[in-house]
Amino acid sequence: MATKKIIAICQSGGEFVTNKDGTLSYNGGDAYAIDIDDETELDNFKSEVADMFSCSADNMTIKYLLPGNKKTLISISKDKDLKRMINFVADTMSVDVFIISEEAAARNISNMPASRSSRTTVSEAVVPVVAADDVDMTNAIDMPEGTPLSAIPPDSNDDSHRKAAQQWENTITGLGQRFNSFTEFREALHKYSIAHGFAYRYKKNDSHRVTVKCKSQGCPWRIYASRLATTQLICIKKMSSKHTCEGAAVKAGYRATRGWVGNIIKEKLKSSPNYKPKDIADDIKREYGIQLNYSQAWRAKEIAREQLQGSYKEAYTLLPYFCEKIKETNPGSVVTFTTKDDSSFHRLFVSFHASISGFQQGCRPLLFLDSTPLNSKYQGTLLAATAADGDDGIFPVGFAVVDAETEENWHWFLQELKTAVSTSPDSQQITSQDSQQITFVADFQNGLKKSVAEVFDKCYHSYCLRHLAEKLNKDLKGQFSHEARRFMIDDFYAAAYAPKLEAFQSSAESIKSISPDAYNWVVQSEPEHWANAFFAGARYNHLSSNFGQQFYSWVSDAHELPITQMVDVLRGKMMESIYTRRVQSNQWITKLTPSKEEILKNEIAVSRSFQVLLVHGATFEVRGDVVEIVDIDHWDCTCKGWQLTGMPCCHAIAVFECIGRDPYEYCSRFFTTEIYRLTYAESIHPVPNVDRPLVCESTEEVAVTVTPPPTKRPPGRPKMKQPESVDIIKRQLQCSKCKGLGHNKKTCKDS
Repeated sequence: MATKKIIAICQSGGEFVTNKDGTLSYNGGDAYAIDIDDETELDNFKSEVADMFSCSADNMTIKYLLPGNKKTLISISKDKDLKRMINFVADTMSVDVFIISEEAAARNISNMPASRSSRTTVSEAVVPVVAADDVDMTNAIDMPEGTPLSAIPPDSNDDSHRKAAQQWENTITGLGQRFNSFTEFREALHKYSIAHGFAYRYKKNDSHRVTVKCKSQGCPWRIYASRLATTQLICIKKMSSKHTCEGAAVKAGYRATRGWVGNIIKEKLKSSPNYKPKDIADDIKREYGIQLNYSQAWRAKEIAREQLQGSYKEAYTLLPYFCEKIKETNPGSVVTFTTKDDSSFHRLFVSFHASISGFQQGCRPLLFLDSTPLNSKYQGTLLAATAADGDDGIFPVGFAVVDAETEENWHWFLQELKTAVSTSPDSQQITSQDSQQITFVADFQNGLKKSVAEVFDKCYHSYCLRHLAEKLNKDLKGQFSHEARRFMIDDFYAAAYAPKLEAFQSSAESIKSISPDAYNWVVQSEPEHWANAFFAGARYNHLSSNFGQQFYSWVSDAHELPITQMVDVLRGKMMESIYTRRVQSNQWITKLTPSKEEILKNEIAVSRSFQVLLVHGATFEVRGDVVEIVDIDHWDCTCKGWQLTGMPCCHAIAVFECIGRDPYEYCSRFFTTEIYRLTYAESIHPVPNVDRPLVCESTEEVAVTVTPPPTKRPPGRPKMKQPESVDIIKRQLQCSKCKGLGHNKKTCKDS
């Protein structure tokens, strides 16, 4: 069968005009003829067109008009579209094809998916602008770096749009002007074109010479620059500075790239790290008359951030050096990292000496394990172990950046943590580990139940109450109404906090009255790992692992930074916290920390209404609304308040008042001001040259190569860790007809 051949008259650089009868005409621009047939592939066609018009094949839109229909433009986006066009126009033997840059196409196309692969800088922007004065750029699409983002004509009546651009009107002064490099010349030319409101295209653009002319056909404006003989300087040797194109300033609009916008906002982003994309777009529109959509502004911010903070990729390369600098500036710190077989980053563990010493000397043997996602370019997860100081403040002990939250990574983290907290401190002190086994408050999933028991063979593992409640709610979802699940969750929390067996059983029976299945779930969930009535370790009434919310807020402020800078920001936050609390505690005049001092005073006030009777030796009976038995030798009361909190309860204090004992002597030593000060006795020191190593100090460092992990940030808005206050129970749909859950009457199967 004979191949259909036609001539494609390819036109570009002009503009569409709507005639009175609604038909479209194309005026201006250049035209070339290309032979095509029904075997021509679109990629080959685009490549030939790109060579003819000196533009990028990736940044063009191809359209044509149907025979007999001059009102509707048809787009060609795949090979099938190209063959369909050939079939439509085969009888005429030729077809007018219009080549439109993505920028021009963006004027009539709503938000399309944006490229994430750009790496071109503003000085490399060479793609010409196609602009018109009768279009709205509000919905301009995002394009690869170097492609103009938008072309908005300047408003002659609005000086604010021209205010910032006026500072660039003289970046090009004329013949003889010299520049240090072609990059500097191109950037100056770029700013000059924005200030004067015209578009240009490169005729020659290499490492020896640059020739540029006005984009408007027939306009004599042009400029030629080349290297000055026997020097490295670039000099303007020819320039025709006048424009004859009609309305050049109006039609050409502005030429702006994401890199250019990034340069513009860089200084403001430095002083305002939370500079929002919406505010960026508003500022660019107000100062330059250029309209950006949210995606364009967001990506411009990404470019500016990388210019300020350095490359994410470089940060991984510097990781070995960074770890050595931490150990050098903070002796006694535990810092380790591992890579995968392909040298890509796997995980990093950091525990500063001041954190290790503070935990050993002043913190309760209580650690909270939790994780939070990192929404940086390469994703990952941060695992953390935090402790509680004597005033119930958050004290970070160690943290790790890992590629994913897996059983293997948790096991590795716990091994590194054990190495850190087992390290002998330099100074003499009473370590918390000497007196009690460590209690962990952590989730029981992701392999934690197994790993905690294996790594810390002598410890207590308290299941995080919040994670348990979430699992209970998830397992019950679809079986019970919102109100019923609410009651069961409330009863579950009451059972966990119940100090005595009787109170636990009462709460469990309340759950059973609603659902025997839920009751069985509670009984089988190992209450000895979460209920106060059974748990053998010392949790000091902390039952949830997300105790370290302040630390995770620090992470959320720094998670978008390159890995070395993120760790250094966390180091800075910890350093500042240690210094601030040390200074504050030096002003305290009480024996206990402020929060514990207040608790003790409240208990003393309550104790005055009790009657105390001696039973035997150190055992006393305390009568109030109920009768409790206090054993002062064993720091025990049948109300269990003393054992659960580490602070004497009101019944014990009534005994102390009766026999003349000092209640301060019966408070846990971890709550004293003296021990609190030991927690913050050591300092975290700065780590200089985080991202600028001077020289590698050993050949071993040079041999270690770390590359970014293969993961990248997925599309969509990042999901941050939910705070504890968020309601874990969400109301389900309930059918008003059959009263079933999970659907409404419109989708009810009974109807």
